[in-house]
Amino acid sequence: MAKPKIAVVGAGLIGLSTAVCISDAISNCSVTVVADRFTPNTTSDVAAGMLIPHACPDTPVHRQKQWFRETFDHLSGICNSSEASEAGIHLVSGWQIFKTIPDEKAPFWSDVVLGFRSMTEKELKKFPHHKYGQAFTTLKCNCPPYLIWLEKRLKENGGQVHSRHLEDLWELHNDYDIIVNCSGIGSRKLVGDLEIYPTRGQVLKVHAPWVTHFIRDGDGLTYIYPGMHNVTLGGTRQKDIWTLSPDPKTSKNIFGRCCVLEPSLRTARDITVRVGLRPSRSSVRLQKEILVRGNEKLLVVHHYGHGGGGFSVHQGTAREATQLVKECIGALEMSRNRAKL
Repeated sequence: MAKPKIAVVGAGLIGLSTAVCISDAISNCSVTVVADRFTPNTTSDVAAGMLIPHACPDTPVHRQKQWFRETFDHLSGICNSSEASEAGIHLVSGWQIFKTIPDEKAPFWSDVVLGFRSMTEKELKKFPHHKYGQAFTTLKCNCPPYLIWLEKRLKENGGQVHSRHLEDLWELHNDYDIIVNCSGIGSRKLVGDLEIYPTRGQVLKVHAPWVTHFIRDGDGLTYIYPGMHNVTLGGTRQKDIWTLSPDPKTSKNIFGRCCVLEPSLRTARDITVRVGLRPSRSSVRLQKEILVRGNEKLLVVHHYGHGGGGFSVHQGTAREATQLVKECIGALEMSRNRAKL
């Protein structure tokens, strides 16, 4: 059988990590990423890239934990290698703090991150408005380095990258055997998925190299995430808001909230504002679909809808998407063999 040709639509975190995963796991195929936006202009470039899972009520906890563990272990391997700096991956320690004591003092992911424990009274004195806190060490992916590194890995595996705007997946029908749809919020138009909606996130990127510990308010709305080149201050979670224009009032509000938690940020410099639309839905869409038009069929694997939690689970969900691609290749081989008979 001829090498199956696979197109991955989307060049953000989910698209590139899926393309690399497929090219790692399936040697006898060609993989091409097709997208109209690349780093530094993707939604992933706005995200802080912290590995702290967001609970998804419509997804079983054991599945979420597996995705997170696979991602954490995979990135730990890169972090412990000579590739860490180029890939933009490093460990970061810090605190998650709560104004009221949460029902669950240990979230489902507490044994995946490193050194998870309750904060001491002495540590909590730094945050006089909070009653409880958790200390742990996790991983951070810095963009754009991580996306650039993924693209390099794909090319080393023989994969390609094409810049192209798509209105319909059928535009790829003549050139590819299997389409992997990682178009995020674009899936609303591209495949008519009305379940997906934007959750607008506005963040500040600031120069504050003395801030080396992350601080995350338990509601997940206010956070300080130090990276390799800047510190990300957040944030917002605005459902069904499509505008990418920064709002100065929101920026002032974010900066003020973060300065309450870390007063030294008042002297931060080089403040830039970034806005991204998180691709939100009730659960990640990981699904095979056969599109039919007349006598023609198009094999599609959908992999999108991670909301604000993509970095925490991207490798785990990419492996699941890769398994679906393998199943599509099996179906393709069967149909080609039948055609020969």
